[in-house]
Amino acid sequence: MNPIRKKRLIIVLFLVFGVATAVGIALVALQQNINLFFSPTQIAEGEAPVGQRIRAGGLVVVGSVLRDESSLKVNFDMTDGARNVTVEYVGILPDLFREGQGIVAQGAMRSDGVFVAVEVLAKHDENYMPPEVQDAIDKAGHPAKTNES
Repeated sequence: MNPIRKKRLIIVLFLVFGVATAVGIALVALQQNINLFFSPTQIAEGEAPVGQRIRAGGLVVVGSVLRDESSLKVNFDMTDGARNVTVEYVGILPDLFREGQGIVAQGAMRSDGVFVAVEVLAKHDENYMPPEVQDAIDKAGHPAKTNES
């Protein structure tokens, strides 16, 4: 192989290696930022990964909200009409958070089956239901308000 072709081959190999490295780093970064949505039924059936950041949504079960008197810790159950999941949250809940209303929580599953939320989002008006929550409730066959009503 003559020296010019050898030089070109080395340059091309370095470029290919550099692009492959950049793509690999980008894919790893994107994978860490993905938040998959799971319904309470999927979580209860063990489909949600333990320890990985996910989103979960459903209705807050009436009578299930337990507030710690000495801290901002709140435990409540979330349902899609078929199954319930216990949610633990430490922080100030949104003003629109209340029993019987739709929420979406972001957090991770613990090995004991409790969803530890780091963020709780409540619906923003009396007619809105997050699309993921509405789909989960519809699949579970639970009668709930629709986005149109």
